[in-house]
Amino acid sequence: MHISIFSRSADDLALIARSLPAHDCEAVQQRADLRRAQAQLLIVDVADAGEHLAEIVQAATTLPVLLLAGDALAELAALSEYAGRRLVESEFKPLRRHALAARVALLLQRAYPGHDERQVQQFGDYRFETPANLVTHAGVPVTLTQKEFALALLLFAGLGRPLSRVTLQESVWGAEDDNAVPTRTIDTHISRVRSKLALKPENGYRLSTVYGYGYQLERLDAPAPRK
Repeated sequence: MHISIFSRSADDLALIARSLPAHDCEAVQQRADLRRAQAQLLIVDVADAGEHLAEIVQAATTLPVLLLAGDALAELAALSEYAGRRLVESEFKPLRRHALAARVALLLQRAYPGHDERQVQQFGDYRFETPANLVTHAGVPVTLTQKEFALALLLFAGLGRPLSRVTLQESVWGAEDDNAVPTRTIDTHISRVRSKLALKPENGYRLSTVYGYGYQLERLDAPAPRK
């Protein structure tokens, strides 16, 4: 797919292109360029867009949009304006290739349910394939529902980093309901993913609760000894 990137960082542009080798990535520097580009997804650096962010997102009309932001309060406030919109996602800098690729894959799948561009991501013994939603562990297929797959891919993409419940809800469930997804629904899906993918210390992983915040998947240096 064709992806337009509104960013003035050469390093970020290069990393995005390396992270999305199956896509045609094009940098755009002016708002007017967005209307001419035949893009199917827009990636916008919030800091570079500045006060024109709303205009840039609006210029993208019905395109899915991925917003890139640091931790500045102004940038976080800008992201909150778009929270809950089905075709708008956010990713924090510094960018990480696996996290970026997973976020883009989930956003494209949500925006274009029928697209069949095959993407494969490998995390140790775990292999994820979109849009078929196939996952294998050590070569053995694991049956996951669509939301379990999206949740698992998001956790692996954010390996070693806490993910908030808000992030999990917006990325996996989107804005399909007016009300927030019940906490027990997220907890149940986390439990199923942990069980089905055997995310246990003896297998080299720990999927733990971050009290009052969300969840974190960690890869352990060495599997814990079996008792």
